[in-house]
Amino acid sequence: MPLKSIIVTAIVAFAAGLVFASFAGYELFIPGLLEGTWITIQITVGGALLAVVAAFIAALARMYGPAPIRWLASAYIEVFRGTSALVQLFWLFFVLPQLGVTLSPMTSAILALGLNIGAYGAEVVRGAINGVSRDQWEATIALNMSRGLALRRIILPQAFVAMIPPWGNLFIELLKSTALVSLITISDLTFRAQQMNQATFRTLEIFTLVLFIYLGISLLITFGMRALERVATGGIVRGRAS
Repeated sequence: MPLKSIIVTAIVAFAAGLVFASFAGYELFIPGLLEGTWITIQITVGGALLAVVAAFIAALARMYGPAPIRWLASAYIEVFRGTSALVQLFWLFFVLPQLGVTLSPMTSAILALGLNIGAYGAEVVRGAINGVSRDQWEATIALNMSRGLALRRIILPQAFVAMIPPWGNLFIELLKSTALVSLITISDLTFRAQQMNQATFRTLEIFTLVLFIYLGISLLITFGMRALERVATGGIVRGRAS
């Protein structure tokens, strides 16, 4: 989607949400939904940060680590990609206490969603690194660079540009997955909406607002990732020109 279209869509989404909120008592639900939205944003941001860190560590370990580290990285990626995010969330929140480890609902949510998305992100990182031209690797060898230095200065900056679009999709998927945390008593946006619906039975009003809120946040993520992509691409172009 072009950048202008994203901006227009975001403005329309928020404007439509405000229009809906001005009729039929929608304003009664706004404070509670905004509180839930803040919780959702915190989980999304925390999970995204964890996902990026986990993805890079797992990808680099799987590609360049010694055999035991490669096996551990592969096990992490396959387990978290091959099982349900909901089951992972329940396992952290309900099963770990039986093993003597108790996590708060927020910590469980961020860990489960961050590690789940990070497993998918690891494959994005690996694919982007493998997508860098072989000539770039050969140039680093000719310059007598170590592998770590070559990755840091030459390979990863180029691979980073290719990672941005799929990471944008993963962050949006993470945002949508936050709805699962309502099942472990976290008062996120979905949990607040369910509470209000049970109390008022005004399903149309409540979930229409929720729809616009999720849409607005996802469009902001898309806008941010597109802006980051443009900056990163411009940096690569300037670096090659110099």
